[in-house]
Amino acid sequence: MARLSNHIEEYIRELLAEANGHIEIQRNVLAEHFHCAPSQINYVLTTRFTPYKGYYVESRRGGGGFIRIVRVEIQDDREVLEMFQEEVGDSLTKNRSDELLQALMDSEIISEREGRLLQIALSDRALTLAKDERNQLRAEIFQNLLLGIFS
Repeated sequence: MARLSNHIEEYIRELLAEANGHIEIQRNVLAEHFHCAPSQINYVLTTRFTPYKGYYVESRRGGGGFIRIVRVEIQDDREVLEMFQEEVGDSLTKNRSDELLQALMDSEIISEREGRLLQIALSDRALTLAKDERNQLRAEIFQNLLLGIFS
């Protein structure tokens, strides 16, 4: 399924590039194109086209329903900080932490080397003493990292 998700993501990114960062498409058309359920399209949209990755997604359901995807450039560091803080919340898994760090690297907010070092520092292995509270501790550390990055 991950492979199909990658193909769907790549296809949508190509459409966005061709349309200068703004597309409207019907979910069923995409699902038919990839011979998958519309829920697979939803999965790709909710995991790969998020605000902290620089996308605005609007979805209308029903007979004439559509998906509007817009690539947005965020100029204000405060907006970026608030989006990431909201995404981190009070608890953060290792996988989610890696996704957020990748988004920071993709946006060139942090270097790849910094991102890899932070991935190690936020790994389950580094937080072994906090077993039951590992995700809460990871979230607190990440929140503090964000304050340091954006201050």
